[in-house]
Amino acid sequence: MHFGSMPAVGVEELTSEDFLLDVREDDEWEAGHAEGALHIPMSEFVGRYGELTEKAPEGGKVYVLCRVGGRSAQVVQYLLQRGIDAVNVAGGMQAWEATGRPVSDGKGGTGAII
Repeated sequence: MHFGSMPAVGVEELTSEDFLLDVREDDEWEAGHAEGALHIPMSEFVGRYGELTEKAPEGGKVYVLCRVGGRSAQVVQYLLQRGIDAVNVAGGMQAWEATGRPVSDGKGGTGAII
């Protein structure tokens, strides 16, 4: 699937092996996120780009999430321009939650998408 000219996948296509990057802001992340995702807020992304390159699987895809898909689309464009194989997750964390995927608050409880 393509979101304009951008590679995109639906949440249902993701597996537990996929590398997730969540670019929502801190308050959104703390309310609820996908367990195991790397969190770098879009507002801090350029300055913290090195964290992604250290943690992302070499030669693997980076699946980028935000709340619904707008911010993640911008980050995917940025990553593609730098040669990173990035894919936008259509529908973002709202779709993640709607499909019944677990949402964590990071403290052992169930999170919420805000």
